[in-house]
Amino acid sequence: MYKWLIELCSSGRYLEHVPRDTLTREQIVQAAIDLLDAEGLEGLNMRALGKRLGSAATAVYWHVGSKENLIALAGDQAWSEIPLPDLETLGWRDAAKHMAIGLYGMLTRHPWVLQAFGSFLIFSAGKARHDDHNLAIFEAAGFKGPKADQATTIVFTYVLGNALGPAAGASLTRKLTRGGSDAAKLIRENIEHAKEIATQFPQLRTRVESGATEYGAAPENSFEIGLEVILDGLEAQLTDARPS
Repeated sequence: MYKWLIELCSSGRYLEHVPRDTLTREQIVQAAIDLLDAEGLEGLNMRALGKRLGSAATAVYWHVGSKENLIALAGDQAWSEIPLPDLETLGWRDAAKHMAIGLYGMLTRHPWVLQAFGSFLIFSAGKARHDDHNLAIFEAAGFKGPKADQATTIVFTYVLGNALGPAAGASLTRKLTRGGSDAAKLIRENIEHAKEIATQFPQLRTRVESGATEYGAAPENSFEIGLEVILDGLEAQLTDARPS
């Protein structure tokens, strides 16, 4: 009667049908984040994750339920990494700057979070924690109701836009590498081709010939300067709204 079970145990295939007692959800989520950081959303599958963990894919499913739920859990942890500045010790502007820099840092460490926005539902307590603190900062500054939401959205979308470049670059490099190509060589060749095209246009030709900045790349400190300009504009709105 139990012959089939004895055969499964002796072959090792039994482990594919029960969870590993030593495997935890926390271990799985951290391993998933490591895999996502290295391979992006397209590289995440339960078999590859199980291999990293030294476990069967079925054991991973037992702990997290589905790939979609695993991505949501990984996203929640990523959002929770962003430090929340103390409004008691910082003014609203410095606090807003810290939040924006923290968000940018998280998105560049984990570019798959940007990929997931358009494909998965990853709203979670981690993101809610971030959004709530952002609103508290702009409300403390004096923005009321919808104005506070507008202020947070303006800064948030600015950070997202700046993080898209590194995320796209990482995705392209992975794609070229998976195809068996020398990614670095192909990218260099395409940049040189882009420079040739750019020299046909006067403003671009000046920049290419000066060599001050890599073609297509933002000048140094562009993110920080742009953030200051946005906060200047928001602060000006507060000043204009105050009674004279």
